[in-house]
Amino acid sequence: MKTESWITPVILVLCSLLATTAIGEQEYTFKPGHASLQEWLLPAVPYPADNKPNAERIALGKMLFFDPRLSGDGNMSCATCHSPLFGWSDGLPTAKGFQSKVLGRASPTVTNSAYNHLQMWDGRKSSLEDQALGPMLSSAEMNVDLNKAIKFLQANATYVGAFAKAYPKQGITDESLAKAIASFERTVISNNSPFDRWIKGDKKAMTKQQVNGFKLFVDPDKGNCAVCHSAPNFTDNGFHNIGLESWGQENPDMGRYAIKPIGLMKGAFKTPTLRDITLTAPYFHDGSAATLMDVVNHYETGGSVKTNLSPNMKALQLTPAEKNDLVAFMKALTTPPQAFTLPVIPPNNF
Repeated sequence: MKTESWITPVILVLCSLLATTAIGEQEYTFKPGHASLQEWLLPAVPYPADNKPNAERIALGKMLFFDPRLSGDGNMSCATCHSPLFGWSDGLPTAKGFQSKVLGRASPTVTNSAYNHLQMWDGRKSSLEDQALGPMLSSAEMNVDLNKAIKFLQANATYVGAFAKAYPKQGITDESLAKAIASFERTVISNNSPFDRWIKGDKKAMTKQQVNGFKLFVDPDKGNCAVCHSAPNFTDNGFHNIGLESWGQENPDMGRYAIKPIGLMKGAFKTPTLRDITLTAPYFHDGSAATLMDVVNHYETGGSVKTNLSPNMKALQLTPAEKNDLVAFMKALTTPPQAFTLPVIPPNNF
């Protein structure tokens, strides 16, 4: 029997429509390499005009990042809480600071922090340079006497030479110290995940389950995830109260409200990137979710504590299969790890 000539074109149109979903004002076509998906690809790493990265600045910052002598007890470095072993976090529910004191918030990953408009869970730092010295100066964290730390660096021949190459004529100051650490942090980038490769056109980079998980992720009527975890770094750089159980405790952490005393910011915390998410468990600012499925289950409820909830939060209608698809997609956001070479820390002068 001969097929009618109009049937094949109609089928092709219907298949195209089924593969295309309107998300708010954005319409995505879920095909590898499609132009509608390119907004999810990360741009070049931004940097301030007065701290353009180069090899000398990155190498210096790497040494400083791993040097425990830049702490009050000489036993903590930036890498203590932001270790390459744990996705540039520490693997703990909440961080441990000076003399192993348990702190109230998790250590956020350094990964892709170069793209953040504000730093820290509460956004109190405006740049990586501004952030770099924050943990050092905090009595609860590294608890360093910055004047002593600067004098130590100025008395160390290796550091003196490294600063002279990286920041000629600027000397060893708190400013050049912060700039060097920030320069190294800007190299901690995740942009080659299976998702990235799929966006670029690699048909085999993601499974059908992961592609379906992406569809659910961006669909406001299903996962509703992209409303906060938006393109390209899977964060809106905003602050939200997502109704964690810890918000219902007596005297809870007020989050962004302590920096910006606006009612909606009570209990609101910065949206973290989901890139390399499989490496940074446990999750949330209070470390209360052990697995990605725990995260999905929390959002499915629309929040455990409903007071002062972010307007973006709502209960979800997801089947067990859809929840598994979402988790599978998030697992596609991790760049394959590469061997990381630790720096050689300059010895003390003898």
